[in-house]
Amino acid sequence: MNLKKLTSFFLLLFLSNIAVGEDDPFEEYNRKVWAFNEFLDDNFAKPTAEIYTSFTPDFIEVGITNFFRNLNELDNTANQLLQGKPLLAINDFSRFLINSTIGLGGFIDVGSRFGLERHDEDFGQTLGVWGVGSGPFLMIPLYGPSTPRGLAGRSVSSVLSGTFAIEETDVRIGITALDALETRARYLEVETLIIGDRYSFIRDSYMQYQEFESSDGENQTDDFIEDMDDFLLD
Repeated sequence: MNLKKLTSFFLLLFLSNIAVGEDDPFEEYNRKVWAFNEFLDDNFAKPTAEIYTSFTPDFIEVGITNFFRNLNELDNTANQLLQGKPLLAINDFSRFLINSTIGLGGFIDVGSRFGLERHDEDFGQTLGVWGVGSGPFLMIPLYGPSTPRGLAGRSVSSVLSGTFAIEETDVRIGITALDALETRARYLEVETLIIGDRYSFIRDSYMQYQEFESSDGENQTDDFIEDMDDFLLD
């Protein structure tokens, strides 16, 4: 991580611990970014994702999803260790080894068939486990909903993910674009759950989900969050 990225990381970490009286003190700015993101999504991302799901055979869609989830197992493993969960780290790394070999590069989720449960960890969650506050809600251009803690965690998780070793820029960009397309396609189904003001719904759901994940769901009961968790892990 170069000096510029390191400086940005600590700045985000500092902002995540600034106490604010509300979760969304930058709502006016966030809504403008939200409108911009919605325009791009309605005109580009969503139509492309709909074409992708319409013409791609189901088994290929599932395989691509499995491939990217397998890459994330390295990030999962590292963060399980950082959170003091060595057994879960062994579980996740075992999934990576099994799916990368027997599972043909991760396209087949053999690990789940062997009884190895899949998890979804990132450095943002690790910071939460360490007691770092999430900070205020932020809507980021192109990227979407986040927080200072989430952005700081993303900067580290991007290094821990399986794509960090790809040296060819065009290959890395292509894989990143496919990852974004696959993610957007998965969220087509979730859109049916959105009611009322879309911005407020996304903001509240995101903040609740992040808190749920960073605490591993302890002392929290929320049917919607649990449904979201099940969807994201399925």
